[in-house]
Amino acid sequence: MPVTTIEWCTDHIRMIDQTRLPDDLVHLEIKDLEVLGEAITSLRVRGAPAIGIAGAFGILLGTRMFTGDDHARFFALLEKTAQYLNGTRPTAVNLSWATRRMLLAANRHRSEPVRKIQELLEEEALRIWEEDREICRRLGRHGAELLRDGATVLTHCNTGALATADYGTALGVVFSAHEQGKKVSVYADETRPLLQGARLNTWELMNEGIEVTLICDNTAAFVMQQKRIDCVILGADRIAANGDTANKIGTYSVAVIAEKHGVPFYVAAPFSTIDFSLSNGSQIPIEERAAEEVTEGFGRRTAAPGTKVYSPAFDVTPADLITAIITEEGVVQPPFDLNLKTARPASSE
Repeated sequence: MPVTTIEWCTDHIRMIDQTRLPDDLVHLEIKDLEVLGEAITSLRVRGAPAIGIAGAFGILLGTRMFTGDDHARFFALLEKTAQYLNGTRPTAVNLSWATRRMLLAANRHRSEPVRKIQELLEEEALRIWEEDREICRRLGRHGAELLRDGATVLTHCNTGALATADYGTALGVVFSAHEQGKKVSVYADETRPLLQGARLNTWELMNEGIEVTLICDNTAAFVMQQKRIDCVILGADRIAANGDTANKIGTYSVAVIAEKHGVPFYVAAPFSTIDFSLSNGSQIPIEERAAEEVTEGFGRRTAAPGTKVYSPAFDVTPADLITAIITEEGVVQPPFDLNLKTARPASSE
């Protein structure tokens, strides 16, 4: 079964350090909010749903040592903790979605003693964790209906259990089809510059006994031209109300190539990743990463010292390049500005 990426262990977070994969499976035991912040920023935990869960658990870390019953001080600490967490990675909307949900849970019980509010916050964080596990399974089953027996899928970045609480989004679709007895194979883009496809997607797929072939990012067009790909399935870090989708840098290129070759291009994401407050993708904030991730990736210099670098972590794929969006509520077809609102569950509003 897929690995457990992140969990709450009474008084601390236990998570896989994804920067150590695939060589070493190392778990971090995190009891300090700043340590968690570094883990999010440095991609020790990554993937929009997993980051959201880290944010919910981070609220617990930031407030668990508070004692007494001074509501004003407690809620000020709660707000400060949420602001700190939201600033660690700006693009993945699941992070602010989770911290906002935690704040709302606290405010609903503002008249309770602080200790009771802390207990209710822990219940809410665990609910977010458990819901993600269920949502990924439902999403996977809906997406698996799109895959015929013998299908070959192209993936970009990592979208499996490592990116969520349990099962994955885009890889969850592949896992579901595999469990149904379909023979599904995968071509995995390496996903430069941090190689999440090479390091993480291949590791997860091989662990599940699913055939996977690793390719360089710039090979995707060629394998489509050779008609080796039946569809593209990848995840998302934020989806605007019109369906424009921010995902790992290079996604837009894959979408353009897929359209050129008539290959269906699917986005798999829970409704918590859809930001209905943004009308289109131009409003999505795009995180920029350190130049060293490009010039000195994994500790080895590959560019001359002083080389100017532009390193966005994400790009935005226009909705008109997306065949459908796979959600826990079903497969949503265009026009997304209408159909996403119709399919939206009340619990996500």
